[in-house]
Amino acid sequence: MLAKADGVVLRAREYGESNIILTLFTLQQGKRSALARGAKKMGSRLSAAVLPFVEGQYIYFAGSGMVTLTQADVLEGHVKVRSDLGLTAYASYFAELLDKLTEEKEPQSSLYRRFVITLSQLEQGIDPDILARMFELALIAYAGYSPVLDHCVRCRKKENLYRFSVRHGGTICNECSDYDHQALPLSLRAGRVLHTLQKLPPARLGKVEVKEETKQELDKILRAFMGEYLPVRFKARTFLDTMRRDGLL
Repeated sequence: MLAKADGVVLRAREYGESNIILTLFTLQQGKRSALARGAKKMGSRLSAAVLPFVEGQYIYFAGSGMVTLTQADVLEGHVKVRSDLGLTAYASYFAELLDKLTEEKEPQSSLYRRFVITLSQLEQGIDPDILARMFELALIAYAGYSPVLDHCVRCRKKENLYRFSVRHGGTICNECSDYDHQALPLSLRAGRVLHTLQKLPPARLGKVEVKEETKQELDKILRAFMGEYLPVRFKARTFLDTMRRDGLL
């Protein structure tokens, strides 16, 4: 059956001498594996549309397994993302989150739109660390483990939320801190930013300025939370850590 879908390339790998296997995240059909025959050949009509992070319209023969591309038109190439090593590293992390936390052939239109918006925001110069935390929160929510950030998970008070309990799944107040001695410290500023990023529609995120210590605090909290509830190793995050350690970010 011939099908058409808007999609973004999450990853691409060579297959044989001239073929490429894609992982597409499509608006209409969710994640799909696709074979692009001859895409590596010079002059192939598919070559421009099979690069990582390209947003396009894809026509393919669809069956129960891998689909075969017959035609593809580029809608947005995201060249700036692919030409900058740092932006490529962040985009690869976002793509890996989608790839590892979503199932084949399950349409997720909100995640699709969030991904393409996030790629555009990377190109616009919006802080990639803030985009990363926002994208992580969206995928955590999709997986069903969204942390409680607007009240104490124990007593539901909304004041003095200065610690984050991974074990209990959210913020806890000073009075309830004895219930989890391993709870992470949460500054007032970090708590506000985290709550805002959880609730804010991605298209409304503009230029933001967050102090480096606050960004490190957010990263530590979400990394611990994801490690507990989403025990998946993300290679792209390891690469980001290496780049940051080497002063490349």
